[in-house]
Amino acid sequence: MENVLSPRGRALKHEAIREYVRRLVAEELPGAPAPSERELVGRFGVARMTVRQALDALVGEGLLERKPGRGTFVARPRRSSTPVLSFTDEMTGRGFAAESQTLVLRLEQAGPGVAEALGITEGDAVIRWRRLRHADGAPMSIEEVFLNEVLLPGFLKGVAPTSLYDELGSRSLRPTWVQDTMTADLASPEEASLLGLRAGAPVVRKQRRGLREDKVIEVSRSTLRADRYALRITLGGSD
Repeated sequence: MENVLSPRGRALKHEAIREYVRRLVAEELPGAPAPSERELVGRFGVARMTVRQALDALVGEGLLERKPGRGTFVARPRRSSTPVLSFTDEMTGRGFAAESQTLVLRLEQAGPGVAEALGITEGDAVIRWRRLRHADGAPMSIEEVFLNEVLLPGFLKGVAPTSLYDELGSRSLRPTWVQDTMTADLASPEEASLLGLRAGAPVVRKQRRGLREDKVIEVSRSTLRADRYALRITLGGSD
């Protein structure tokens, strides 16, 4: 097989392999298998010791874990002192009163992207909940969440809950960790109208996959006003 390392990469072979594996497993759930040493040796045309050095680095970071006699797998994230916050939690922590307006709440069939993210089969029943979120009465974000209907029997009966995470908590399903992806974009005409912006104004897009231990509970996508939303990140914490 052709060696896929660049000339510069040959001087840092283990780093190139490490970053390749990091990208490959970035969206995988804990317990998913990582590429085998044999596969990586063949792909990169390097010695097994070089591959092992790359995997050792990812094990040291906590991204991968080795199971004797079985192989190398995506590790469960190390525990952190930073809790998972809902929109309501976040706004309350900033001194704002959080409110929501339901735009869509219904049962739908999961498309390919949602099905893959939730770990279910395309066409399975999912709850789609689209809301306009307010802070101190002003529109802050448009949030659309998808939930596995099997996990939430009776969710669509009666009045929608005030807080999704409180409802999930009452069912012992509140996410214990999340994967968030943030990107910058421009508001569509519909988004601008809902958020009180001009069309094409800057917005922040957030995609979230919320998990409880190894079970995917929710996938969501939010569009937030860039002029009112500030991302705060706490790094570090105890294992």
